[in-house]
Amino acid sequence: MQKPTVTDANDAPAVLGIDVIGIGAGSPAHVTVEAIEALQNVDVVFALDKGEAKADLLDARRVILDAHAPHVELVVVSDPPRDRAPADYAGVVRDWHRARAELLYDAMTRSLAPSEGGARRGAFLVWGDPSLYDSTLRILDRIRGLGAELEVRVIPGITAVQALTAAHATTLNRIGRPVLVTTGRRLGERPAGTDAVVMLDGAAAWLEHADADEEILWGAYLGTPMEVLRRGRVGEIGGELATLKAELRAEHGWIMDIYLLRPAGTTDAGE
Repeated sequence: MQKPTVTDANDAPAVLGIDVIGIGAGSPAHVTVEAIEALQNVDVVFALDKGEAKADLLDARRVILDAHAPHVELVVVSDPPRDRAPADYAGVVRDWHRARAELLYDAMTRSLAPSEGGARRGAFLVWGDPSLYDSTLRILDRIRGLGAELEVRVIPGITAVQALTAAHATTLNRIGRPVLVTTGRRLGERPAGTDAVVMLDGAAAWLEHADADEEILWGAYLGTPMEVLRRGRVGEIGGELATLKAELRAEHGWIMDIYLLRPAGTTDAGE
């Protein structure tokens, strides 16, 4: 879908300024000073409405705006639906990103057109950090493909990985050891013996792809009043943890969880 380019007063293509701001894993205290300063200098924040089940996520953005930039307009766009268990996962996600891009470009065209006061700047508030398992920057690339002239600035944020290790008062890596960051869908591809942080696990992949004697450091709703933490050997708490995750999803209508897998009892001492 090719859309007309937004133009300035001289009918030249207008450059739309966009800040992509990491807002941390859930706590309002995760919002950095740099992020607050960026927020205070934009005119519009764009957000995708994921429906009633995830209304908490949209409400959290409103709380941040009310606290730090109450003058900023919040423009909400309904998130297009997608198949959550597709045969062609990559293809479905690409189509979903394209649909998102078209809807957001419509909103940006309406909200960021230059006015008498000059150019307007927009922003997206991203959970965690925009670099880690977030689609915002990819969607902005797709919007460029629709004809938009964008100038994008990224403000980093605290990731769920950092929030998880802080909550469990542990380090992410062992001395001299690599850490794989992957998804529940890809956990089975992990090389043997590799420590792993697992994100976007729609089920309980540790039951199938972790050794019983591995330690799992798990957290859900990190940084929020709903935060839940568990730690133990997979063989001892894995089944109970899967049940807990299902119960929390049913209670709240959604869940964001993350976990670290590594050999149980390993410390840096003596390595």
